[in-house]
Amino acid sequence: MPESLRFLTRGRLCKRIYTKHGILYLGVYLGYDELLDRAFEMLPKLSAENVDFKIPVADSLIQGNKTLVKNISQMADTARRSKEEIARYLTKEIAAPISIDGQTLSIGAKIQPGELNEKIKRYFETYIVCKECHKPDTKVAETQRGYVVIVCEACGAIYTVKNYQ
Repeated sequence: MPESLRFLTRGRLCKRIYTKHGILYLGVYLGYDELLDRAFEMLPKLSAENVDFKIPVADSLIQGNKTLVKNISQMADTARRSKEEIARYLTKEIAAPISIDGQTLSIGAKIQPGELNEKIKRYFETYIVCKECHKPDTKVAETQRGYVVIVCEACGAIYTVKNYQ
């Protein structure tokens, strides 16, 4: 057995000394703040792995009474979702008919670029980026009871979200 051993019990940092007559305990009281500081020092340092992830900006163009989004494929690839899924969300949010013509998303209303980018940003924050670890590695699943959940593939977090379909 080691001659002395430091351990933590009930807010006290104790030093246990083994002698031939028994065990001698020497205790030092640590307050809440000291214990909290000590706990944070013991935690591993987190690295920012997906710092390069950025929510894409819509490349939109207003033509008459329509708004065209040219980079819907890039947004779908970044989100790891289908173009149709993003279109369904935007249909509910904008309350206008939307169609996909190849690489272009056509919205049947005039939508300002700032408003469109705000809707896309809200979609990514709600349905793509994990609320726990802030990584975009998520997938949409449906439970047996019909709830729509987001499952993070990076940290394993599961949380329910509003169904937009």
